[in-house]
Amino acid sequence: MTASASPDATFTLDQATRALVRLSARIASGSELDVRDGLREAQQAATPAEWVEELILQSYLFCGFPRTLNAAREWRRSEGRGGNGGRGRGEGTGDECRNEMSDGFLAAGEATCALVYGKVYERLRENIVALHPQLDYWMIVEGYGKVLSRPRLDLGRRELCIIAACAATGQDRQLHSHLHGACNVGVLDDVIGASIEALNGVVDSTNLQRARALWTKVRGQ
Repeated sequence: MTASASPDATFTLDQATRALVRLSARIASGSELDVRDGLREAQQAATPAEWVEELILQSYLFCGFPRTLNAAREWRRSEGRGGNGGRGRGEGTGDECRNEMSDGFLAAGEATCALVYGKVYERLRENIVALHPQLDYWMIVEGYGKVLSRPRLDLGRRELCIIAACAATGQDRQLHSHLHGACNVGVLDDVIGASIEALNGVVDSTNLQRARALWTKVRGQ
């Protein structure tokens, strides 16, 4: 269950990935119409349905349940909807999913978080514990374990989608962390830069310029 870096760390920003990244920004800050446009764009780009499913699921970590539920509703309504009877592809019932929840989420979360944060992982944990021990536990078990360690979307593309969501919502501190995170899990600099540029026309111009500036700073470190 532990996530790994991208199977091919040299993947390019193909049309399927580009559409996924743009959809992430739309879910985070756009209207329902924007999300519909993003889903249509993903379908036209032949973005795998399981990638879309995983993006929508992980979005609640970065933009909350209301936007995630709205995105899931639009996805289910779309022509390319994944799942069966409102259930995700390859997923069981609620009871079956709950039965899979175990201490494995803690181990998986620690491993995935360590991949993303690299040499600053221990300092991150100390800082979050200082804010509140439950926040640290939830971040590892809920965020990095239960959600970001899921196998249907590689960690590199997950990080690009997180970057898009943070850029769209002006969350510069988290954006800075996940720009480093994308590098740490093997995403090429050119792909990260191209992903930020792909947000042109989707993300507010001020937020996009701040994202560009942060990426320039991270590349220079």
